[in-house]
Amino acid sequence: MEDLLHHISQCTICKAHLPLGPRPVVTANIKSKIVIIGQAPGTKVHDSGIPWDDQSGKRLRQWLNVTDEQFYNTENFAIIPMGFCYPGKAKTGDLPPRPECAPQWHEQLLEKMPNVKLIILIGAYAQKYYLKDSAKRTLTETVGDYKDYLPMYFPIPHPSPTNRFWRSKNPWFEELVVPELRKKVEEIL
Repeated sequence: MEDLLHHISQCTICKAHLPLGPRPVVTANIKSKIVIIGQAPGTKVHDSGIPWDDQSGKRLRQWLNVTDEQFYNTENFAIIPMGFCYPGKAKTGDLPPRPECAPQWHEQLLEKMPNVKLIILIGAYAQKYYLKDSAKRTLTETVGDYKDYLPMYFPIPHPSPTNRFWRSKNPWFEELVVPELRKKVEEIL
């Protein structure tokens, strides 16, 4: 695992497309029990090198009901975004994750983690990539039907503050789905 993580840290596969240059942000351990697959680091995470080191990460840890210590313990959580580096700015929010990372690295990482009991798929990019044809037409439908993907996958929306409109239109997520997510995480940890 250490060799693989070192290779990833040196990756320049999409360097020409990265406005801030490559800085892969990924954590994993051969003992990881839960894998979090999100989109891509934002500028704050690019600067710090610490995954989910922003407002989105605070909300995600609230949803999971875990402490920072639990969250950043790689024996608990591996954090593998769809794109490992900051992809750049779009009109609203950041650009989509670079498409090179997941096919290049995800399978190799997952093969080295035999103890994974749950993969949390955050946002449409991760859900489409992993759920393929079983993903529903919209993220809302996929998240609403989360039980269809258990026991291995648990789809959730992105916890970004810019996603507050979705959360206000879909209060059932925090009322019904988040407690189930917390229960699953607690059982595994």
